[in-house]
Amino acid sequence: MGKRRKARELVLQGLYALEVSDNPIKTVIEEIEEQDPDPTVQEFACDLLRKTVHNHTELDEVVSKSVKNWNFDRIAIIDRLILRQSLCELMHFEEIPPKVTINEAIDLAKKFSTAESGRFVNGILDAVLKQLKTEDKISKSGRGLMDGAVK
Repeated sequence: MGKRRKARELVLQGLYALEVSDNPIKTVIEEIEEQDPDPTVQEFACDLLRKTVHNHTELDEVVSKSVKNWNFDRIAIIDRLILRQSLCELMHFEEIPPKVTINEAIDLAKKFSTAESGRFVNGILDAVLKQLKTEDKISKSGRGLMDGAVK
């Protein structure tokens, strides 16, 4: 398993822990750091976790606009967390290509949620990515980061 994949899994688990407990983010970060001693994994995981938690209201609003005829609160908790985390990556991690973020989200959904979740997450993130590009709210820099970009 790649380092970023491991980090993403740890973040999803951390987001779930925050969702169902009263633990402070500091405690969840300490747990992430205990799970993997690799500083590269820890750095990416902690950064993604912090940014996802810090921006969760904005991220949820973006997803809510994209789920037509569906109440955001009715989305399965794991799927919501995957969408929130992945959208954070799309919007706040300039160096990660959108295709990578979406593929990783699909894999997380397949591993941690239902058989249908991969397609659901893919559909929502594709729609959100198109909308963010239209609104000029996504910034990716570097070679190959916007390949296949929707204009």
